[in-house]
Amino acid sequence: MKVLIITGDLAYPLIRSVVEDANEDVIVHVADTQVAAFLTPNMIIKEVKTHFANQLDEIDLILVPGLIKKGTKEITKELGIPTFKGSTDGADLAMVLNLLENIQLSEDKPADKLIEEEKRKEAFKIIEDFENDTENIEKLLKKPNNIMIGKLPVGEDFPMRVLAEIANAPFLSKEALINKCQYFVDCGADMIDIGMAAGEDFSDKIPDLINTLRPIVGDRPLSIDTLNADEIKVAAENGIDFVLSLDLGNQSKVAPLLKEKGIPAVLLPTNFTEGISPKTPEERVNAMHQLIDDTDGLKYVADLILDPVNSASIVESIIACRDFHKVNKAPMFFGVGNVTELMDADSGGVNVLLAGIGMELGVSILFTPEESGKTRGSVYELSTASKMMFLAKHRKSIPKDLGINLVAFKDKHKRNDIIENELDGIPQAKITEPLKFIRDKAGSFRINVDYGTTVSESRIIATHFKKNNADLVIAGKTAKEIYEEIIKKELVTRMEHAAYLGSELQKAEIAMITGKEYVQDFELFKNPDQFKN
Repeated sequence: MKVLIITGDLAYPLIRSVVEDANEDVIVHVADTQVAAFLTPNMIIKEVKTHFANQLDEIDLILVPGLIKKGTKEITKELGIPTFKGSTDGADLAMVLNLLENIQLSEDKPADKLIEEEKRKEAFKIIEDFENDTENIEKLLKKPNNIMIGKLPVGEDFPMRVLAEIANAPFLSKEALINKCQYFVDCGADMIDIGMAAGEDFSDKIPDLINTLRPIVGDRPLSIDTLNADEIKVAAENGIDFVLSLDLGNQSKVAPLLKEKGIPAVLLPTNFTEGISPKTPEERVNAMHQLIDDTDGLKYVADLILDPVNSASIVESIIACRDFHKVNKAPMFFGVGNVTELMDADSGGVNVLLAGIGMELGVSILFTPEESGKTRGSVYELSTASKMMFLAKHRKSIPKDLGINLVAFKDKHKRNDIIENELDGIPQAKITEPLKFIRDKAGSFRINVDYGTTVSESRIIATHFKKNNADLVIAGKTAKEIYEEIIKKELVTRMEHAAYLGSELQKAEIAMITGKEYVQDFELFKNPDQFKN
C-alpha cells in the first residue's frame, strides 16, 4: 500500500524519522506551511494536485495531520483517494501505519485517539465477558479463595471489588444519604457501606437506612460498618448483605446469628473491647487465625489492617497480608482510605499504586470513603484501578497500555513534534509593564463554580454587575458557551477585559473538572518555585 503523508516544514524531520521503519510504502510531502495544524482541506487538495498530478493512481491512502480543524471528507471526494486524519503527535505515526490493516481510520477523529477508543472498548469487553460468564463464575466459586456477598462474586479470581463507605450515615439527612449513595454508584462502586458512628448506638435508625438505600444500590451488596453488636444484630435482621466488622471482642455475640443467616463478615485481628490491636505481621496473622477458628463456619473476608504511612507501619501491614495469604487463600480486605485520607497527596496515584499492591497480595475488596477534598474521586479511581489490575493480571503484563488508565493531569507521551530552534529568525516581543486597569463601561462579572455531586451536575456561574448591581446570571458547562453568550449580549467592550474573562472562565472550567477550589483572581495551582530554597 502506498501512503502519502502531508505535513508541515517544522514537523518534517520528525515525521521522516518515525516512518522509516513502517511496513508501508510511504511518501512524506512537506506542504507550503511551517505548522502542519494550520493546513486546510483546500490547501491539501492544491498541494496534492500540484505535486502529485501524475501519481494519483499510484496513491492508495492519504494521511493528513491529526490536528487540522476540519475533516477530510472534502479531500477524499475531490481527489478520489481515501484521506484520513493521522495522529495528533507525529511520533505516533509509525504506530498508525503499522496498524492500518487492523483499524478503520476516521475522517474526523485523529488516528491515535481512535486507537485509544478501540483499545478501551476491547478492555471493557474482556471484563464484561468475564463477568457474564456464569459457567466460569460457578466454577470459580467452588474455590476456597472466592465467596458470594449478596449477588456479587468476590475473591482473588475476580476483579477487586470497590466498597464505598457513606461515612457517618446516621447523621445525614435522607436526601444527603441518597445523593451520596447515588454518587458512589455512578462512580463505579461495586458495594455500598453504611458507616455508623464509633462509640454510639443508632440501632433504631438502621432499618430506615437500609430501606432508603436498597432501591439505589440495586443488586449491589449493602454493608454496615460497626463493631457494635446490637447494631450488627439489627442490620442482620433487616437484610444487610455484609458486616464490617467482627473481632475477638464482639464475635461471640454476633457470629452465630450471621452464620445462621449466611451473612459474610470482615474479620479484624483485634479486640477493641479490651483495647488490643496487634502490631507485627506475626501477631496479626496469629490473631486472625484464632478469630477464624472461633467463628468456624462463618463466611469471611480477612482484614489484616492496612496502616497509614509512618504510623504503625504500612510495610508491616502489607507483610501481614502476604504472610496470611501464603497459608490461607480466603478473600482479603484492603482499607485503602486509611492511607489516602492520611496523606497530603492527590489520591489518584496513591490509589492506583495501592490497588496494584493489593492485586499482587491477592486482595479482593478495596475500601474507601471520600471524606476530604484531596480524596474526592477515590471511588472512581479505585474502580478504574481495579479494572487496570485485572486486565494486567489477565494479560500477564504490567499495567500499561491496557486501554484503561488513570493519567489525569499529565500525558503518557511528551510531544515530540516541537522542533528546537523553530523560533529562529522570528522577532520576540519583550514583556512590558502591566496594562493600567480601566473599568469596562459594559459592566463587570463575578465568576463562581457550582459544584454538583458529579462533574456532569456542576456548572460555571457568571454574574453580571452594572453599577455594582447584579442584573444577569449566565450559567453553563464550559467557558466557551459562557464567553460566547457574553459576546452575543455585548457585555464586554474592552479587549483586556475580554482576555481576562476568557482566562478566568477557563480556570473555572478546569476547577470544575478537577475538583479544585476556584476563587476568582487567584491561581488554581501552586507555583513550583515556592518549594525551592
